Amino acid sequence: MIAALYAVAIGGLLLYGGHWGWLALVHLRSERLQDGPAPEASSARVPETWPLVTVQLPLYNEADVAERLIDACARLDYPRERLEIQILDDSTDETTALVRERAAHWRTEPPPARHGLDVTVVHRTDRTGYKAGALKNGLRLARGNLVAVFDADFVPPPDFLRRAVPALLASEDTGVVQARWGHLNAERSALTKAQAVGLDAHFALEQAGRQQAGCFVNFNGTAGLWRRACIADAGGWHTDTLTEDLDLSYRAQLAGWRLHYLPELEVPAELPASLGALRAQQERWAQGTIETARKLLGPLWRSAQPLRVKTAGSFHLTAHLAYPLVLLAALTHPALAWLKGSGAGPGPLYFAALSFGMVGFAGVFLAQLFAQRVLYPDWRRRFAARFPLFLAGTVGLALSNTRAVLRGLLGQSMSFVRTPKTGDTPKTSEQKGRPWWHARCAAEALFSDGGGIAWSETALALYSLAGLLVVAAAGEWAALPFQALFAAGFGLVAGLDLRQARRVRGAAG
Repeated sequence: MIAALYAVAIGGLLLYGGHWGWLALVHLRSERLQDGPAPEASSARVPETWPLVTVQLPLYNEADVAERLIDACARLDYPRERLEIQILDDSTDETTALVRERAAHWRTEPPPARHGLDVTVVHRTDRTGYKAGALKNGLRLARGNLVAVFDADFVPPPDFLRRAVPALLASEDTGVVQARWGHLNAERSALTKAQAVGLDAHFALEQAGRQQAGCFVNFNGTAGLWRRACIADAGGWHTDTLTEDLDLSYRAQLAGWRLHYLPELEVPAELPASLGALRAQQERWAQGTIETARKLLGPLWRSAQPLRVKTAGSFHLTAHLAYPLVLLAALTHPALAWLKGSGAGPGPLYFAALSFGMVGFAGVFLAQLFAQRVLYPDWRRRFAARFPLFLAGTVGLALSNTRAVLRGLLGQSMSFVRTPKTGDTPKTSEQKGRPWWHARCAAEALFSDGGGIAWSETALALYSLAGLLVVAAAGEWAALPFQALFAAGFGLVAGLDLRQARRVRGAAG
């Protein structure tokens, strides 16, 4: 039984890792690797008359970052009379007063300095549909034929619209232009460094590779520009999944629209600075992606899309199934090593077949390597230092993300838990003199279930550490690095759990 379960886990991970390897080969074939950063593509033709653009800013209790976002959007280099900014505020705290003050500042002050803009606050007293509901409600009131969306933790550069609008208008069937995410605080901690590696691979290789292969890409919920007609043609924003961005992206492409990823356009954003914040974000993404898979895999396979597109889309929509597979491998690995060492396990043919699992690992390795090489001049140093952090972080989140995947598979509802933000930059919160409740807010998701997930992750860390002793006692030295990865991953998360809990209790006391 143990051998069968472990084989299922490794076989599944081989498939998903192999898909990453395919994307890496597509990238290698389609684009000459650069010692970063990637050169900018030639600009599309500038329109004779700039279209009216509505910039939507969905906010919920974002007092730490709302002003930064609003001011950045107000400073967009775009004809003032062709720009509308909608602040879609569902807040229940001081954020509402803050955004109204900033809107009045940019709306009523005369020039210069880009004052006198069309800035409106659309406040809702309930969160029906969460972010999707806010976007849907705002769209009813919007004037623009093009709609840009920025989440609270993003800081769009002044030339965003000057570059995104021509790219969108270059082809009549392009419904969305998606920019690449940058990072405001990647150097803050090991946690943010690990996140940056994963996001870099998603954008620089996964999004780019799918686009190069003619497969479906996705709008990432922010830092993108939509044609309003595309949103309407695809059925508008739906509120039945937690990943409304992925849902609308696939419905738009199934309706015949094309989504264009623009890698040379970077929009920096704040990475979650605490484990609680990261866990809240990752669980929402995991559950929402599986919900979208349940909703759209059928329409995708019934469509007239080529087999290549259907297969890549299926891997895309079910990617978070890798987390239950990682958890299953972590739970069964020590027992399998003991059985093999004692001579009671499967025969040599079984373990020879398992060695093909390294192909999946090689796919992940190459994907992360190529992404770092494309983006950064010092990619060798960055990759050597950060890829192990990425692996450990991926393993460490396996339990919480498995919980989210199961909720998505079972159709269990979950409220849209926002990702806590601090307005972080390379300077730490302590240097800014932030009061203790900022740390507590950042940890709110950690204790949302009474700390149960933290205790479970601590138990997994202890189990994996004990597994190291089991593997060593069995004399299975080839299995030791894999068990060490499980121990490091769950140990990292458990350590961050305990440190965050200690900080919050100390601050509260």
